[in-house]
Amino acid sequence: MKKPFPPVYYADYLKLDSLLTSQKPKSDEYGDPAHDEMLFIIVHQAYELWFKQILHELGSVSEMFLKDNVDERNIGVAVARLRRITVIQKLLIDQLGVIETMTPLDFLEFRDYLIPASGFQSIQFRLIENKLGLNFDNRVKLNNMNYYTLVSDEHQKMLLESQNEVSIYESIDKWLSRIPFLNTDHFDFWKYYEGAVGVMLENEKSIIVNNPSLTDEKREKQLAMFASTVENFEALLDEKKYEALITEGQRRLSHRSMLAALFINLYRDEPILHLPYRFLTYLVDIDENFTTWRYKHALMVHRIIGAKVGTGGSSGHEYLLKTAEKHKVFKDLFDLPTYLIPRSELPALPEELKKNLGFYYTATLNN
Repeated sequence: MKKPFPPVYYADYLKLDSLLTSQKPKSDEYGDPAHDEMLFIIVHQAYELWFKQILHELGSVSEMFLKDNVDERNIGVAVARLRRITVIQKLLIDQLGVIETMTPLDFLEFRDYLIPASGFQSIQFRLIENKLGLNFDNRVKLNNMNYYTLVSDEHQKMLLESQNEVSIYESIDKWLSRIPFLNTDHFDFWKYYEGAVGVMLENEKSIIVNNPSLTDEKREKQLAMFASTVENFEALLDEKKYEALITEGQRRLSHRSMLAALFINLYRDEPILHLPYRFLTYLVDIDENFTTWRYKHALMVHRIIGAKVGTGGSSGHEYLLKTAEKHKVFKDLFDLPTYLIPRSELPALPEELKKNLGFYYTATLNN
């Protein structure tokens, strides 16, 4: 049977004429060709292509979670797309090794031609940060200026519009807050959890108090740290204390969403919770990978330009190191292990709830 579509030529499909002629070294324009400028351009163009793919994946995931009722079948699709992003991120991190084959002297041959262009002006990377839900108040300013003031008017408009769109963080917060199972007519999980935490904390305190190898000074320090742990659990279980942390900017997820995320982590072996657990895990992976990329980027910049000011006027590697620390999006999910308790101490779920958390086919077999 003859296909209804005309034949496609490889170079035409990939627009290679445009793609492979889009490298225009500035050093060539000024009649002083610098061999490594070609590498510099191609690496950054490759970054932008991968940023485009990441935005493509994030856009599809965001659309799935915008609805009031998220189709459970979409969770698996979202997990696969977030996983793809993490694999792409590994490429982004590895690409830094390629650019480090360029020596500081090689870079100096064309560096001055680039001023004031800078990776800081990557509109796509800023859109990724906004799509994920980077808190505007946490952004590190460049020379006391907001990030959107250092790009063109057209790009500034795009960034400001993206700030007002519903981020993945906001969508996930709403999705988690709607998850059932936290409190049923016959089972108050958090009452049982609080009791299990109390037993665990008493055991930990007893170990510190009765440890013969500790000096009085070390025992006092460990008891102070233990008191901080107790405060963390109290802030989780007391909604008013938790809301105070949100007001202080120490938490972003709503109280119910934080409890739901913890429940998913504690009971991730239950079939219906496994995909949500993987979904939350990949969000943390994405955050961690971007933190790693920023940190290694900072080291690469330090190695290439030393303590010089960056081409965009930033403090170079110092600015990048600050973003690595402050530009985490899903910090609340990073903090979840604080509240985990051993499987052996987990409250046993009622049989009816376990059925609801299992696969339908398995549940019907047990009836």
